[in-house]
Amino acid sequence: MVSRRPERDSGAVGRLGEAEVLTRLLAALGVTGAPAGTAPLVGPGDDAALVAAPDARVVATTDLLVEGRDFRTDWSSGDDVGAKAVAQNLADVAAMGAVPTGLLLTVGAPPETPVAWLEDLGRGVGAACRRWGTSVVGGDLSGSSELLVSITALGDLQGRAPVLRGGASPGDVLALAGCVGRSAAGLALLSAGGPALAAEVAPELLAAHRSPVPPVEAGPAAARAGATAMLDVSDGLGVDGRRIAAASGVHLDVDSWWEDQHVLDLLGAARAVVRRLARDDDEQVLARSWVRGGGEDHALLAAFPPEVAERGLPEPFVRIGEVLPVREGWPAVTVNGDVEVVGGWDVYA
Repeated sequence: MVSRRPERDSGAVGRLGEAEVLTRLLAALGVTGAPAGTAPLVGPGDDAALVAAPDARVVATTDLLVEGRDFRTDWSSGDDVGAKAVAQNLADVAAMGAVPTGLLLTVGAPPETPVAWLEDLGRGVGAACRRWGTSVVGGDLSGSSELLVSITALGDLQGRAPVLRGGASPGDVLALAGCVGRSAAGLALLSAGGPALAAEVAPELLAAHRSPVPPVEAGPAAARAGATAMLDVSDGLGVDGRRIAAASGVHLDVDSWWEDQHVLDLLGAARAVVRRLARDDDEQVLARSWVRGGGEDHALLAAFPPEVAERGLPEPFVRIGEVLPVREGWPAVTVNGDVEVVGGWDVYA
């Protein structure tokens, strides 16, 4: 993907200098407005932050967004990128069953980057933090040849054991909180006709790609309910499902009725993409590929013991299948025990 570079002007970061850029970014982040009980002991402004760890254990994760690879400035605003960066990190924290306690934000920007874009980024990060009750506690600024946004998120398990990928057992119920395929459909609409087409056909799918809203609160709820395995679906149901299957030594089987409903919801977008590109692709096949292989919705995929499902899965989890014994020593994900779910994101593909 190729993105447009802004013209160098008096508002570019290279003209303003680090101190002024940092001042503006901190103001946009609203770092002084952290919710009560979540503010760091020592926040931005010193050599390092100090964050309370009442559990004596800290969940830590990090993700990097690269312009042209993970976002385009002609498709997404700074607000969108900031919200997306927070969402994908907090989904990883939630997938361990933890609650977020703080974020470290690092930005690498070419000298010609408008400071207004970084301020928008800060506002997007700050708004997402407030949504999920956390805050930015520190970070770093750097010059770079391309625009880079990285967040490290910290989380607290509140005394619980972490929910890992390797705990699923045959007989467990497979459940999902959130949706899959929506971000991929939004990206396909953008690729086919840009923001105008996406906004006309399905603005909700455009929003799902630009700034996903994962069910962060569902992670700790799943841990409290007794989830045996869980992860964030960031690379596609097939890819991430196989990660649980491989780590647990099991087979995951998805119900066709659940998949069909998600495919039905995306048929309008698939039809618009096929028509815009004047191709003879099967709309059902295209929509199904989004459901099975689309990433960046950041739904939570989890396994629960059958007795938990009988009592009622924690909201907003819904049953989508079951965990079976591994077949022929090869962990996999299938639909109705037959068709293998393939496809998904590979960062080096």
